[in-house]
Amino acid sequence: MEKRLASYDPANGELIGYVPVSDTQKIGDVVKQAHAALGNWIKPGVDERVKVIQRAYSNLESRMNELATLLAREMGKDIGRATGEVNGTVYGGPYIAEEAAAALKTIDAGGGTKIEYRPLGVAAVISPWNYPLAMANNLIVPALVAGNTVVFKPSEETPLIAQKFVEHLNEILPENVLQIVHGDEEQGRALVENNVNIIAFTGSQAVGKDIMQRASGQLKRLVMELGGNDSMIVLDDANIESAARFAVGSSFENAGQMCTSTERIYVDERIADAFEKRVTEIAAMYQVGPWDMPGVNIGPIINSTQHEKVVEHIRDAETKGARVLLGGSQQPERFINPTVIADVNKDMLMEKEETFGPVVAMSRFTDIEEAVDRANNSTYGLGAVVFGSREAEAVADQMEAGMVGINQGVGGGNAPWVGAKQSGFGFHGSRDGHRQFAQVRVVSR
Repeated sequence: MEKRLASYDPANGELIGYVPVSDTQKIGDVVKQAHAALGNWIKPGVDERVKVIQRAYSNLESRMNELATLLAREMGKDIGRATGEVNGTVYGGPYIAEEAAAALKTIDAGGGTKIEYRPLGVAAVISPWNYPLAMANNLIVPALVAGNTVVFKPSEETPLIAQKFVEHLNEILPENVLQIVHGDEEQGRALVENNVNIIAFTGSQAVGKDIMQRASGQLKRLVMELGGNDSMIVLDDANIESAARFAVGSSFENAGQMCTSTERIYVDERIADAFEKRVTEIAAMYQVGPWDMPGVNIGPIINSTQHEKVVEHIRDAETKGARVLLGGSQQPERFINPTVIADVNKDMLMEKEETFGPVVAMSRFTDIEEAVDRANNSTYGLGAVVFGSREAEAVADQMEAGMVGINQGVGGGNAPWVGAKQSGFGFHGSRDGHRQFAQVRVVSR
């Protein structure tokens, strides 16, 4: 009997549907099919591949409402955010394809030498549940443009939206250029250990380290984004209203289930009272509920394990002396109400680990060097934010993160999505990020 992977609505536990679990013994056959499809996919050249990819994404346009509803129900984010993710995916795919094509053009290096960007082979793309289309899209498109074929393993939490996405793209894409396998870590490991040439992964540090070990025997190429425990420093001359709105919005976005959510906030004690008050007022305006409830902007936590982790972090802070300004450890099943915690210290789980829930965690500082030291005291280094005026640039320069925002969030423009320390291995996005999906070849005549 075929094993099936069930998908449930995180807001109420209702069964949404099933996909077949991929047999680990047959994942090798999937990879072989991907290798066999390489020749016909590479042959037309990068410009023709872009045209095919753009037609495939145009084919998604009539399915956007269907995809947004399924995404909202399966992941739990409200319909507005789900629609935004679908729109960004469908309309962003062709743009990423053009950007990647420009990055992969042959370059004249002078002296009769050219730099070419050739396909690596088969790309394994392993993506997370919190942005199941957007994160996959950012890896799949440049891999395909570079001439690789792709075997896509989505999170077991959001298999249905991934399946629909691939099915609709494959109405246009050539056979076996993009394939999908379903399951949990067992299927992920089988894919990593198979004859793939590059592994593009977004997820946790622990899984990233496991992938590195399994890929090391054949020195497979890796592009990995491994989460964050992002910090925010609020200086004494910061605009309190702007800083408070950012702090809450970033901490609560996607119910706090975002790799660049603000997890730790260090605020100058001279403005701390006013900042904490305004943060609490703004946080109290947020409404919790299922994806289809009007006015909802905080959805459910993805599963019971993650829900228990968020509650544990709040309870740990309470027992170690934190002040609870809103919410607390008494939480409903499946959801976390907006929670604001002050006086977080170095011994608390919130300081050391990624909470990944709708919690604003704040500390006061008197010495900016202390704040910078605490902000940098993490194995993570994805994003960091500084709000202030006089010293903001100087403080931002000391932050150990791949992306730093000054009086705004991180990222933007055509910049890469990049982490420092153990938040990243390689990076994606931008000209240089797209080139990581290709083999550089120098030809001199």
